[in-house]
Amino acid sequence: MTDALPYASRMSGMRASEIRELLKLVDRPQVISFAGGIPDPALFPAEAARAAYAKALAEPATALQYSVSEGYRPLREWIAAEMTRDGVAATPDNILITAGAQQGLDYMAKALLSPGDTVLCEYPSYLGALQAFSAYEPRYDRLRLDGGNRTPASYLGRAGGAVKALYLVPDFANPTGLSLGLDARHAALQLAEELGGVVIEDAAYRALRFSGATPPSLQALDVAARGGLDASRVVYLGTFSKTVAPGLRVGWVCAARPLIARLTLINQASALHVSTINQIAMFELVRSGIEPLVAAARAHYHRKRDALLDALERYAPGLTHTAPEGGLFSWATLPEGVDAAALLERSLAEVGVAFVPGAAFHPDASGANTLRLSYSLPTSERIEEGIWRLAKVM
Repeated sequence: MTDALPYASRMSGMRASEIRELLKLVDRPQVISFAGGIPDPALFPAEAARAAYAKALAEPATALQYSVSEGYRPLREWIAAEMTRDGVAATPDNILITAGAQQGLDYMAKALLSPGDTVLCEYPSYLGALQAFSAYEPRYDRLRLDGGNRTPASYLGRAGGAVKALYLVPDFANPTGLSLGLDARHAALQLAEELGGVVIEDAAYRALRFSGATPPSLQALDVAARGGLDASRVVYLGTFSKTVAPGLRVGWVCAARPLIARLTLINQASALHVSTINQIAMFELVRSGIEPLVAAARAHYHRKRDALLDALERYAPGLTHTAPEGGLFSWATLPEGVDAAALLERSLAEVGVAFVPGAAFHPDASGANTLRLSYSLPTSERIEEGIWRLAKVM
């Protein structure tokens, strides 16, 4: 059938996610997948979820009804208290409940970006963010916080268009697993101040730290400098997907109240609100004790991270890779001239191992010799087997 409908121009820049396509392989038992950063279902609090939904359904007139666009107030109060404990004095009016952090990315793009505006991000960057932003036709420029000689004027001159947003995953970034040091965090805030842009802090993995000291969030640093959240230019995107369960699709935006008011208008026009019963169930799950869930996730993924790094050292000792202190990912660099996409084709065909080629995470499609390895889903034994297989075709 000919697809000749009068699509908007933005559709020309939208592409299928390589990760989503690779996830179709997960159900093939012979494939060992390092592709998607999928939480391990062994951690899902199934019994507690049953009890939480039963409690929610005890009041069906609330749980099964439309709700306010800002989100279920008891859940917003709980999140505000958690943000306050993390150095950001927040109220429920500073919180908007979203369908995971991904919806928060889309809403921020919709609120900020006009065609031709510039987004600064690290290369590589989270593919889901690039997809969310690209629908609104921005330009991209490479954000460097490593002490290089880039000046604010050079960002404006290189990419063209107003710099509207700096996008960062400062803790155990997807895809690299790396974190920003304190100096780099201050540099990002200073650059945003000089450019007049908003800092979008994607904190999806912040709770999954295995070792090392936890630095302040970008939002906490900015709030401390400006004297309050309502004066901050940092927008914090949080989610329960990595610590509780992704299927409930519950995340949040924490930001200045004027921005939350605008994002609420977007939510009203887009989705009305996140599923009421899911919000109530999530509140019941976290208020009854999220700490054991987070502790179990940290220990679980720490063991898997160690299994991956050990296997890489034993079977692929010449491969350059990151050693994250938390999160779900390691980033590997192949020799120059080696194409990770071609390697993936061979790996799937010959040894049944999946990963994500690194070019997908670069706005300019560079990084062809890089790849992302997620250790979240396979068992430690399958991780070792998978790296051994992969090493055979490298």
